[in-house]
Amino acid sequence: MGLFDKKYCDICGEKIGLLGNRKLENGNLCKNCAKKLSPWFSDRRNSTVDEIKAQLAYREENKRKVAAFHTTRTLGTDTKVLLDEDAGKFMVTRARNLVETNPDVLDFADVTGCNLDIDERRSELKREDKDGKEISYNPPRYEYSYDFYITIFVNNPYFDEMRFKINSSSVDITPPPAMRPGMATRYDPESNVAYRNCKKLGEEIRQMLTQIRKDVREKIEQAAAPKAEITCPYCGATTMPDASGRCEYCGGAVNG
Repeated sequence: MGLFDKKYCDICGEKIGLLGNRKLENGNLCKNCAKKLSPWFSDRRNSTVDEIKAQLAYREENKRKVAAFHTTRTLGTDTKVLLDEDAGKFMVTRARNLVETNPDVLDFADVTGCNLDIDERRSELKREDKDGKEISYNPPRYEYSYDFYITIFVNNPYFDEMRFKINSSSVDITPPPAMRPGMATRYDPESNVAYRNCKKLGEEIRQMLTQIRKDVREKIEQAAAPKAEITCPYCGATTMPDASGRCEYCGGAVNG
């Protein structure tokens, strides 16, 4: 086939425009179908037509999960982590219209880890000498820029991590000159309010998701542990506590 031959989407069958083709391993994908894929998915070129069809079916089912999602807790100011604590589910999005954007809804049990990364960049400040040439300060001076990223590691058939920036704009810091010429001093970014606030938010998100992972693992271990009969303190019967830790005869709480 020639470069400019007509191409059709192997998913929806529609004709693909000149710049609208998204190549698959064994076919073509139009930009409209590509928009429906998960925003966390990055392996399109190595995916087959059947794999893309399976993901689009997953994304269609995700719409039902979005409709049933009830936010009980929100963390973040730009990109947000939304929790439905009653259902044990979460999503990560910066969208206001959840139905329209269809963010991936994941179970708490899908979380395998969470990291906070702080990206530091620096550029040297220069001054002009008496001849108008740019020269370094003594000691050299720098301005710093910081961005804060959360990476949530997950079990999902289409992506294994969700990485996003929690600050809407970089935190820029220009430290004051050294108190004594010629003596370098290390500036502590923790003295900057914006830096501290972003780091605090990142730690809060990381700790929350780490705790969620721990709680889920403990529940799984408890459910898998062999059950032992105990004597109910309320009715005196020898009972095997149910999933809620209650007596199977009188319903009294016998665990915890």
